[in-house]
Amino acid sequence: MSTENKDIIESSVNITKAPEGIEGAGFFATSLDQVVGLARKNSIWPLPFATSCCGIEFMATMASHYDLGRFGSERLSFSPRQADLLMVMGTISKKLAPVVKQVYLQMAEPRWVLAMGACASSGGIFDTYSVLQGIDRIIPVDVYVPGCPPRPEQVIDGILKIQELVGKESLRRRSSPEYKELLASYGIE
Repeated sequence: MSTENKDIIESSVNITKAPEGIEGAGFFATSLDQVVGLARKNSIWPLPFATSCCGIEFMATMASHYDLGRFGSERLSFSPRQADLLMVMGTISKKLAPVVKQVYLQMAEPRWVLAMGACASSGGIFDTYSVLQGIDRIIPVDVYVPGCPPRPEQVIDGILKIQELVGKESLRRRSSPEYKELLASYGIE
């Protein structure tokens, strides 16, 4: 390769700033929070809880054209005990609400929730006695993805927001009095 080609390649490469820490020859030291956050954010195991058309959009997001696997969420978990992200998609009836809460409670900490679509976020167009008007009435929600149904790009943006939240979360947040108070407000111990 000629020196001219090397110069072109080197000029097109952007070198990012190293994370905060101590560097030396052959080692890099940083905080445990940052290392665990980096590992968690790049290996999210979602549990899709799809009840209607939002589930179809999620399938499109997982397919080859959008490929959610590029963002570290390739392995879908259909067991709550092996998942750390609950993705509620579609209309949740009041009869189904205890099941969603039970699935949430079976997930190990740390766990996150993404409400996808208008129905899961607010009941959508179904303002009736039988439809839950948002899953945030029964479990805490971390990220809302708007739309009816949302486009795959919006779902990917929601996953990126979850990753951002996961990467910056302190290891001690889950044992804080504020977090315990939040869970207590939902009747979760």
